[in-house]
Amino acid sequence: MIDIHARLDESVEYVRNLYADTPVAGIVLGSGLSSLSGSLEEVVALDGNIIPHYPRATAPGHRGRLLFGKLAGLPVCLVDGRFHRYEGHDFDTIVYPVRLMIALGIQTLVVSNAAGAVNQQFHCGDIVILDDHINMMWGSPLRGSNDERLGPRFPDMSCPYDPQLARQARTAAAAEGLQAHRGIYLALSGPTYETPAEYRMVRKLGADVVGMSTVPEVIAARHAGIRVLGFSVVSNVAMDGAIESVSSDDVLATVASVAPAIGRVVTSVLASEPSS
Repeated sequence: MIDIHARLDESVEYVRNLYADTPVAGIVLGSGLSSLSGSLEEVVALDGNIIPHYPRATAPGHRGRLLFGKLAGLPVCLVDGRFHRYEGHDFDTIVYPVRLMIALGIQTLVVSNAAGAVNQQFHCGDIVILDDHINMMWGSPLRGSNDERLGPRFPDMSCPYDPQLARQARTAAAAEGLQAHRGIYLALSGPTYETPAEYRMVRKLGADVVGMSTVPEVIAARHAGIRVLGFSVVSNVAMDGAIESVSSDDVLATVASVAPAIGRVVTSVLASEPSS
């Protein structure tokens, strides 16, 4: 079987024939956040179906393509359509876009998601700038033999989300008038939304928000020494004694309402980076 590094080499070669610049940042667009792609300039859009070894997205709100262009004057790559455990993908597949962006040269990864909140101080439409996470997906993209070309056998995860990037994001969010919190994200496999008992479990474990993505991508990025900025958009809140039903349409609508402002926050953070 062809190894992960060889697959990445073939994907990089294909992309390089269509896009010659080196992206300095990669952005994974979560559910309902695809509007950020409208801020790109000099766009080169590649359907994932044409990139060798690139997976196919099936989740609502995820298009399954890579977008290259300029944001805040910087060359960036956007993943418009991430992959999830609940789609039946293994962890190597889930993180393939992130590893591809790393192979293309990114130094910073921005991840975003829609999440349910268990913190009673959060409200729908708030954003949470992540400080940490809890992996309850019962797996990791690093399980199995380690390829030292991708990263060390035992990567440090004492600081999965970059504090400087988080501070810049909080400043930019305040300038946008967004209600921004610091918080901890807990990842479950899905695809069911959480039961009342599961929401209580998430809160007792110390998380503020819960979702079905992001953590494998962050692990892959930190494995490679890439800085990470993480956002959750609160799509619903599990209040004590008042947990309401939620649908994917509700989630997409809530996140879409704040997506343009989050795009401006991301743009501001990238523009303030020394490399810019």
